[in-house]
Amino acid sequence: MNQFDLFRRLTGAENDPRSTDEIWQETASQPDFVDSRDCGLVDAVQSGWYLSESDELFKGFAISATDSVLDVGCGAGGATLFSANRGAHVVFTDVVAEKIESLKARVAQTPARKAEGFVSDSIPLPVAAASMSRVISMEVLEHVEDPAAFLRELVRVGQPGALYLLAVPDPVGENIQKNFAPGYYFQRPNHIHIFEREEFGRLVTDAGLEIVRRDSFGFFWTFWMFLYWSVAKQAGGEMEGTSHDVVQPPYPPILNDWAKLWHQVIKMPEAAPMKRALDQLLPKSQVIIARKSENG
Repeated sequence: MNQFDLFRRLTGAENDPRSTDEIWQETASQPDFVDSRDCGLVDAVQSGWYLSESDELFKGFAISATDSVLDVGCGAGGATLFSANRGAHVVFTDVVAEKIESLKARVAQTPARKAEGFVSDSIPLPVAAASMSRVISMEVLEHVEDPAAFLRELVRVGQPGALYLLAVPDPVGENIQKNFAPGYYFQRPNHIHIFEREEFGRLVTDAGLEIVRRDSFGFFWTFWMFLYWSVAKQAGGEMEGTSHDVVQPPYPPILNDWAKLWHQVIKMPEAAPMKRALDQLLPKSQVIIARKSENG
């Protein structure tokens, strides 16, 4: 079963002669519709991501035109594009060739002073030692066979004093999902590691980096995934493929309702303390900003 089958089953559209895309476009064109991705972006900005005015990809992690930025496991390329739009030299890698080709075309439309995209599993990285001033790896470490070796390779390519932005799923939400998410979510090529918070920090310091700050965020997406697995189970059938690629629009109706509700909540300034508390209680991700020694 794929996301199109899931959407048609949960909307009662299995016998609708229209294409799934046509049905989804009708849903998305409703005046009160809120796309989960748009809500997620608003939520992320409120959590300190994509701060255009200060050129911070995440609070405390600024990007300038003088930086050379490596985005490992770039996926759709949000971090790469943010950096490219600041005029930085960007290098991006992923194991999926189609993602690299798509991102190359998008980066070509930005003021990046140089752009390089590579299909790579990251061990080794096709990047010279001590050449990057910013290194980004978000939601990748949980997929790799040897996290310590992966981090050592990230450290190899960083310049003395380079900043690192590292994120992995938070263990609280991951362990809750083990009670109802399908088994494949915790098997290759999906999440084969759950990092407890102390363990994540120790991996970073054992690789030779100094932790500058820690944070967590993403209650919206954690609860979104709880709902997703529940409705997928209701529909029956096993999903196929890498979870990040499977969990794409069209989304089931209850997820659209959740996005609409959360979007209304976070538009209220009075809700900010509640959002911060929930982001700490049940975050999607734990984040570390770290620094490589000036001595290399």
